[in-house]
Amino acid sequence: MSITYPLLLDGGLSNELERQGCDLNQKLWSAKLLESNPEAIILAHLAYLESGAECIITSSYQATLPGFMAIGYDEDSAKGLILKSVQLAEEARSCFLSLNPQASKPLIAASIGPYGAYLADGSEYRGDYIISDQDLTDFHQPRINLLDDSTANLLACETIPGFQEAKVLSEILKNVKKPTWVSFSCKDGQHISDGTPIEQCAAHFADHPTIFAIGVNCTSPEFISELIRSIKTKSGNKKIIVYPNSGAVYHAESKTWSGLSDLSSCATMVKEWMDLGADIIGGCCGIGPEQITSMSKAMVELFPKKILVALDSFSELRQAAAPCVPYYDRS
Repeated sequence: MSITYPLLLDGGLSNELERQGCDLNQKLWSAKLLESNPEAIILAHLAYLESGAECIITSSYQATLPGFMAIGYDEDSAKGLILKSVQLAEEARSCFLSLNPQASKPLIAASIGPYGAYLADGSEYRGDYIISDQDLTDFHQPRINLLDDSTANLLACETIPGFQEAKVLSEILKNVKKPTWVSFSCKDGQHISDGTPIEQCAAHFADHPTIFAIGVNCTSPEFISELIRSIKTKSGNKKIIVYPNSGAVYHAESKTWSGLSDLSSCATMVKEWMDLGADIIGGCCGIGPEQITSMSKAMVELFPKKILVALDSFSELRQAAAPCVPYYDRS
């Protein structure tokens, strides 16, 4: 599999799900919709593909075996729901290609969130959970194995807040088959959420056999430029990936974000990040299709290639996609 750089990712999945009226204020967050409203996930993926995203990230960030089993699913059913996240992304991709037969085939990255995402207490932005290396291994290994055997193109270990968890993942990922990226949540321009210097994290993965990109996600845009500079000094030949959030503040109790976010300068920021050495760029929580479209246009100015313009509205997208979005009978 070959990847053309620069590569544009999608934005925050929760944005589009909430725009459809989905209530994500529960412990499984968007993963709950894998069973209750899979069509919404397909349409959310499709909105980003129509905005120019060349890689979409599955809805498995908070989809874990212990998470599903804690609310009554057996192990086989839980595994099926995790794999369904890839299936839904594939269905969105197929629908996109049927609507845009001239387009290149987008990539699918299977999301692997941190232990803190399973805890659903906001600790993926703090990295302060106390757990043994073995327990972290037991938590991550089954889902990684499952998604590594799936039909996704890539693995995405994202929003990693602490160096302990990064080192545990590093060991597990030595044995995967798929190219993988690892991205950290950061509290400033030099440190990940638990206070470890980002340079130390980058250095740890610089020679890793299956990691192809190192970077940051769900971090305020104001820190991204400095973080790119720091990663670049220690990441060897690895690609640099950045997909920040909108800069808003996350509230774990309500699973919501607050604060004013100025997203008008997305295109300018993308150009700066690319000049500094970022190879893969996108958005996380608070970054929607409109911003991904702006990023796509900015990339085209620097690296001419085909641009896919978003449909005018979500209702237009829903109407256009209707023939190719399957209906899931949940009776």
